[in-house]
Amino acid sequence: MSVPSDQPVSSSPHPGDHESPDPARDHATPSSRPTGTAPRSQGRPARVDPRGPRFGAGITSVLLLVTIALDLQGFRVAALALLAALVVLFAWGTVAGVARHPWGLLFQKAVRPHLAPPSEMEDATPPTFAQAVGLLVTGVGLVLALIGVPHAVVVSAAIAFLAAFLNAAFGLCLGCELYVLLLRAGLVGRGRQRSE
Repeated sequence: MSVPSDQPVSSSPHPGDHESPDPARDHATPSSRPTGTAPRSQGRPARVDPRGPRFGAGITSVLLLVTIALDLQGFRVAALALLAALVVLFAWGTVAGVARHPWGLLFQKAVRPHLAPPSEMEDATPPTFAQAVGLLVTGVGLVLALIGVPHAVVVSAAIAFLAAFLNAAFGLCLGCELYVLLLRAGLVGRGRQRSE
């Protein structure tokens, strides 16, 4: 099927993912952008289905809970290995964005096709920033555990679990809220660019 060059290409099987057709939007092909993300236009961040990051937070919550349980039961090496895997996953989300994170891809391929279209799409920047916060918390815990600090795994996993669980269960993304506060203070994102 050919799409006229003056029409935006949508990779989403769900109508209403984009606010309105906008000639300024990019014309990326469906294969160049994950399903469930709106195209990025000049100066505008990518947008994602808000249920995707919550789905990922649910999986992450379970894995963090398993990490805590392993550590408390004395399976320190297994807990450390799982925490290391979570650090890698948080790094992936930080660098690639939530839409290209393994949980984001799983949501887009296996879950989203069975759901009604979202009422609105959200900016992908705050949940991606939240991945960086998760990376910081779990990364510090991993490093401290590797140098022998007692209880570093369980403490860092518990902090990350609290944040992930609040996001998954209640839609309260602590990392996203921190991003908004830092944005208003001009320390990150568009607020920082204006002050420079």
